[in-house]
Amino acid sequence: MGEKSEQKRQLILDTARQIFAQKGFAKVTMKDIIDASQISRGGIYLYFDSTAAIFEEVLRQEDGKETAGAEELTEDATAVDVLLLFLKEEKKKLLKKKDNLAVASYEYHLAHGGAATDNLLRRRMKQQAQNLAELIEVGVANGEFYCESPEDTANQILYVLEGLRISVHTMGISSSAVDRALLHIVQSLVVEV
Repeated sequence: MGEKSEQKRQLILDTARQIFAQKGFAKVTMKDIIDASQISRGGIYLYFDSTAAIFEEVLRQEDGKETAGAEELTEDATAVDVLLLFLKEEKKKLLKKKDNLAVASYEYHLAHGGAATDNLLRRRMKQQAQNLAELIEVGVANGEFYCESPEDTANQILYVLEGLRISVHTMGISSSAVDRALLHIVQSLVVEV
């Protein structure tokens, strides 16, 4: 794909991402994306055959951006430091009202086999659980954390975060309530000094 072609494809994705963040997934049509990007119907269909295909690529790109905050860590960062940074970044994402794809992501996964064994949300969660379990194992080995089952604990942390994410969008939840839930995670792992 040439540079101009790649730029047009990226324009479609950037425009679609904004629309998905505003409207969710279910309410977005190809016409919405065509009108907002000012690219012809044929031009859009040259790259993507559906809103689902566009949204899947938007989610893939979002996964590539998940390293935010890593630059704050130094080489001598402890497992506790890494965990705290991870939770800080998760809190930012949880409480971010604008430019958030959470609602669109839930709508997409519910409409496209949410319980399927191989979907983007499940793969993302599995990778996060693996990374978190490895971090917990390092923390246990260094005497920073106490944990009998890093894999189970990693999954439980992610379930709490997912529950908070849903609560933000369905019931509303305060920043202090998120802080209390995250503090509980830290207190359940960190060895008292």
